[in-house]
Amino acid sequence: MTKTTKIEKLKNPARSNVTGPALSSSEPSHDCPLCPRLAAFRHANQARERDWFNAPVPSFGGRDAALLIVGLAPGLQGANRTGRPFTGDYAGDLLYATLLEFGFASGIYDERPDDGLTLADCRISNAVRCVPPQNKPLPKEIATCRPFLKATLDDMQNLRAIVMLGRVSHDSTLKALGVRAQDAPFSHGGEFQAGPIRLFDSYHCSRYNTNTRRLTPAMFRAVFASVREYLAA
Repeated sequence: MTKTTKIEKLKNPARSNVTGPALSSSEPSHDCPLCPRLAAFRHANQARERDWFNAPVPSFGGRDAALLIVGLAPGLQGANRTGRPFTGDYAGDLLYATLLEFGFASGIYDERPDDGLTLADCRISNAVRCVPPQNKPLPKEIATCRPFLKATLDDMQNLRAIVMLGRVSHDSTLKALGVRAQDAPFSHGGEFQAGPIRLFDSYHCSRYNTNTRRLTPAMFRAVFASVREYLAA
Protein backbone atom coordinates (compact mmCIF):
# COMPACT_ATOMS: atom_id res chain seq x y z
CA MET A 1 0.00 0.00 0.00
CA THR A 2 1.30 3.48 -0.82
CA LYS A 3 2.09 5.63 2.16
CA THR A 4 0.51 9.06 2.01
CA THR A 5 2.44 11.97 3.51
CA LYS A 6 0.34 14.79 4.90
CA ILE A 7 1.82 18.25 4.46
CA GLU A 8 0.54 20.00 7.56
CA LYS A 9 1.65 23.60 7.02
CA LEU A 10 -0.08 24.16 3.70
CA LYS A 11 -3.49 25.69 4.37
CA ASN A 12 -4.70 26.42 0.85
CA PRO A 13 -2.09 25.21 -1.66
CA ALA A 14 -3.88 26.21 -4.85
CA ARG A 15 -3.77 29.82 -3.73
CA SER A 16 -0.27 30.13 -2.28
CA ASN A 17 2.11 32.90 -3.34
CA VAL A 18 4.59 32.25 -6.15
CA THR A 19 7.46 34.47 -7.21
CA GLY A 20 6.98 35.62 -10.79
CA PRO A 21 5.11 38.09 -12.97
CA ALA A 22 1.47 38.78 -12.24
CA LEU A 23 -0.69 37.17 -14.88
CA SER A 24 -4.29 37.81 -15.80
CA SER A 25 -4.64 34.51 -17.64
CA SER A 26 -3.68 30.89 -17.12
CA GLU A 27 -2.64 30.65 -20.77
CA PRO A 28 0.32 32.35 -22.51
CA SER A 29 -0.31 34.46 -25.57
CA HIS A 30 -0.18 32.67 -28.93
CA ASP A 31 3.25 34.18 -29.62
CA CYS A 32 4.54 34.33 -26.05
CA PRO A 33 8.00 36.01 -25.95
CA LEU A 34 8.90 35.31 -22.30
CA CYS A 35 11.48 32.59 -23.03
CA PRO A 36 13.69 33.78 -25.93
CA ARG A 37 15.20 30.35 -26.65
CA LEU A 38 11.78 28.67 -26.79
CA ALA A 39 10.33 31.51 -28.87
CA ALA A 40 13.19 31.21 -31.38
CA PHE A 41 12.72 27.44 -31.59
CA ARG A 42 9.00 27.92 -32.09
CA HIS A 43 9.55 30.49 -34.83
CA ALA A 44 11.93 28.13 -36.64
CA ASN A 45 9.29 25.40 -36.50
CA GLN A 46 6.65 27.83 -37.76
CA ALA A 47 8.77 28.58 -40.82
CA ARG A 48 9.41 24.91 -41.49
CA GLU A 49 5.99 23.43 -40.66
CA ARG A 50 3.38 26.05 -41.49
CA ASP A 51 0.42 23.71 -40.95
CA TRP A 52 1.42 22.82 -37.38
CA PHE A 53 0.06 24.51 -34.25
CA ASN A 54 3.54 25.82 -33.25
CA ALA A 55 2.45 27.91 -30.24
CA PRO A 56 2.10 27.57 -26.48
CA VAL A 57 -0.24 24.62 -25.99
CA PRO A 58 -3.29 25.46 -23.84
CA SER A 59 -4.68 23.24 -21.12
CA PHE A 60 -7.27 20.67 -22.17
CA GLY A 61 -10.40 20.06 -20.10
CA GLY A 62 -12.77 22.06 -17.94
CA ARG A 63 -11.77 24.41 -15.15
CA ASP A 64 -14.34 22.71 -12.91
CA ALA A 65 -12.49 19.37 -12.98
CA ALA A 66 -11.43 17.65 -9.78
CA LEU A 67 -8.31 16.14 -11.37
CA LEU A 68 -5.40 17.95 -13.00
CA ILE A 69 -2.64 16.09 -14.84
CA VAL A 70 0.61 18.02 -15.22
CA GLY A 71 3.09 16.91 -17.87
CA LEU A 72 6.52 18.23 -18.79
CA ALA A 73 6.14 20.16 -22.06
CA PRO A 74 4.61 19.69 -25.54
CA GLY A 75 6.33 17.15 -27.78
CA LEU A 76 7.65 18.50 -31.07
CA GLN A 77 5.55 16.22 -33.28
CA GLY A 78 2.85 15.69 -30.68
CA ALA A 79 1.14 18.59 -28.92
CA ASN A 80 3.27 21.21 -30.69
CA ARG A 81 1.94 19.86 -33.98
CA THR A 82 -1.68 19.25 -32.95
CA GLY A 83 -2.29 21.93 -30.31
CA ARG A 84 -3.72 19.55 -27.68
CA PRO A 85 -1.69 18.18 -24.77
CA PHE A 86 -0.33 14.65 -25.29
CA THR A 87 -1.99 14.36 -28.70
CA GLY A 88 -0.07 12.80 -31.56
CA ASP A 89 2.78 11.05 -29.76
CA TYR A 90 3.36 7.82 -27.84
CA ALA A 91 2.91 9.41 -24.43
CA GLY A 92 -0.62 10.33 -25.45
CA ASP A 93 -1.38 6.77 -26.54
CA LEU A 94 -0.72 5.50 -23.03
CA LEU A 95 -2.19 8.48 -21.18
CA TYR A 96 -5.49 8.65 -23.05
CA ALA A 97 -5.96 4.87 -23.03
CA THR A 98 -5.55 4.98 -19.26
CA LEU A 99 -7.93 7.92 -18.84
CA LEU A 100 -10.55 6.12 -20.92
CA GLU A 101 -10.11 2.95 -18.84
CA PHE A 102 -10.69 4.78 -15.55
CA GLY A 103 -13.55 6.97 -16.72
CA PHE A 104 -11.62 10.25 -16.90
CA ALA A 105 -12.30 10.51 -20.64
CA SER A 106 -14.92 9.37 -23.12
CA GLY A 107 -14.99 8.85 -26.87
CA ILE A 108 -12.16 7.62 -29.05
CA TYR A 109 -8.59 8.90 -29.00
CA ASP A 110 -7.35 9.16 -32.58
CA GLU A 111 -4.26 11.38 -32.18
CA ARG A 112 -6.15 14.42 -33.53
CA PRO A 113 -7.60 17.39 -31.64
CA ASP A 114 -10.87 16.91 -33.58
CA ASP A 115 -11.22 13.19 -32.74
CA GLY A 116 -14.18 13.95 -30.46
CA LEU A 117 -12.50 12.71 -27.29
CA THR A 118 -13.63 14.57 -24.18
CA LEU A 119 -12.32 14.60 -20.63
CA ALA A 120 -14.54 13.78 -17.65
CA ASP A 121 -13.79 15.69 -14.42
CA CYS A 122 -10.19 15.91 -15.63
CA ARG A 123 -7.90 18.57 -17.06
CA ILE A 124 -4.44 18.23 -18.64
CA SER A 125 -1.71 20.86 -18.69
CA ASN A 126 2.09 21.13 -18.79
CA ALA A 127 4.76 22.66 -16.57
CA VAL A 128 6.16 24.34 -19.70
CA ARG A 129 3.68 25.36 -22.41
CA CYS A 130 6.09 25.62 -25.38
CA VAL A 131 8.04 22.81 -27.01
CA PRO A 132 11.71 22.92 -25.92
CA PRO A 133 14.66 21.76 -28.03
CA GLN A 134 15.38 18.06 -27.37
CA ASN A 135 12.46 17.98 -24.91
CA LYS A 136 14.65 19.67 -22.30
CA PRO A 137 13.48 23.02 -20.93
CA LEU A 138 16.05 25.02 -19.00
CA PRO A 139 15.48 25.75 -15.29
CA LYS A 140 14.92 29.43 -16.06
CA GLU A 141 12.27 28.53 -18.66
CA ILE A 142 10.48 26.24 -16.19
CA ALA A 143 10.45 29.05 -13.64
CA THR A 144 9.28 31.63 -16.19
CA CYS A 145 6.34 29.45 -17.20
CA ARG A 146 5.39 28.51 -13.63
CA PRO A 147 3.03 31.47 -13.08
CA PHE A 148 0.82 30.02 -15.84
CA LEU A 149 0.71 26.74 -13.93
CA LYS A 150 -0.16 28.56 -10.72
CA ALA A 151 -2.90 30.49 -12.55
CA THR A 152 -4.25 27.16 -13.82
CA LEU A 153 -4.38 25.88 -10.24
CA ASP A 154 -6.11 29.07 -9.10
CA ASP A 155 -8.71 28.63 -11.85
CA MET A 156 -9.70 25.17 -10.64
CA GLN A 157 -12.02 25.77 -7.71
CA ASN A 158 -13.01 22.07 -7.49
CA LEU A 159 -9.46 20.72 -7.65
CA ARG A 160 -8.93 17.69 -5.42
CA ALA A 161 -6.13 15.70 -7.06
CA ILE A 162 -3.04 16.32 -9.19
CA VAL A 163 -1.07 13.70 -11.08
CA MET A 164 2.48 14.90 -11.70
CA LEU A 165 4.17 13.15 -14.61
CA GLY A 166 7.91 13.08 -14.04
CA ARG A 167 10.40 14.98 -11.91
CA VAL A 168 10.13 18.35 -13.70
CA SER A 169 6.35 18.34 -13.34
CA HIS A 170 6.66 17.26 -9.71
CA ASP A 171 9.14 19.99 -8.80
CA SER A 172 7.34 22.79 -10.64
CA THR A 173 3.94 21.80 -9.24
CA LEU A 174 5.28 21.76 -5.69
CA LYS A 175 6.72 25.24 -6.17
CA ALA A 176 3.44 26.48 -7.67
CA LEU A 177 1.62 25.14 -4.62
CA GLY A 178 4.17 26.43 -2.11
CA VAL A 179 5.11 22.92 -0.95
CA ARG A 180 8.67 22.34 0.26
CA ALA A 181 10.57 19.74 -1.74
CA GLN A 182 11.69 17.90 1.41
CA ASP A 183 8.06 17.44 2.43
CA ALA A 184 7.17 15.65 -0.83
CA PRO A 185 10.14 13.81 -2.40
CA PHE A 186 9.53 12.44 -5.88
CA SER A 187 8.88 8.71 -6.24
CA HIS A 188 6.70 6.78 -8.64
CA GLY A 189 3.47 5.94 -6.86
CA GLY A 190 4.13 8.47 -4.11
CA GLU A 191 1.16 10.31 -2.63
CA PHE A 192 1.06 13.47 -0.56
CA GLN A 193 -1.86 15.28 1.05
CA ALA A 194 -1.31 19.02 0.60
CA GLY A 195 -4.21 20.70 2.35
CA PRO A 196 -7.36 19.78 0.37
CA ILE A 197 -5.39 18.41 -2.58
CA ARG A 198 -3.91 14.92 -2.97
CA LEU A 199 -0.73 14.83 -5.04
CA PHE A 200 0.12 11.68 -7.02
CA ASP A 201 3.55 11.02 -8.54
CA SER A 202 4.24 8.99 -11.67
CA TYR A 203 7.15 8.50 -13.98
CA HIS A 204 6.44 10.31 -17.23
CA CYS A 205 4.62 8.14 -19.79
CA SER A 206 7.27 8.76 -22.45
CA ARG A 207 8.33 6.21 -25.03
CA TYR A 208 11.80 6.10 -23.46
CA ASN A 209 10.44 5.24 -20.01
CA THR A 210 8.14 2.54 -21.33
CA ASN A 211 10.71 1.07 -23.72
CA THR A 212 13.23 0.75 -20.88
CA ARG A 213 10.51 -0.66 -18.58
CA ARG A 214 11.12 2.10 -16.07
CA LEU A 215 7.38 2.59 -16.43
CA THR A 216 5.05 -0.23 -17.44
CA PRO A 217 1.40 0.23 -18.42
CA ALA A 218 0.47 -1.66 -15.25
CA MET A 219 2.48 0.76 -13.11
CA PHE A 220 0.83 3.70 -14.83
CA ARG A 221 -2.67 2.26 -14.43
CA ALA A 222 -2.00 1.67 -10.72
CA VAL A 223 -1.50 5.42 -10.22
CA PHE A 224 -4.84 6.23 -11.81
CA ALA A 225 -6.56 3.44 -9.91
CA SER A 226 -5.40 5.20 -6.74
CA VAL A 227 -6.65 8.54 -8.06
CA ARG A 228 -10.05 7.08 -8.88
CA GLU A 229 -10.29 5.46 -5.46
CA TYR A 230 -9.41 8.72 -3.76
CA LEU A 231 -11.90 10.80 -5.71
CA ALA A 232 -14.64 8.25 -5.13
CA ALA A 233 -14.19 8.35 -1.35
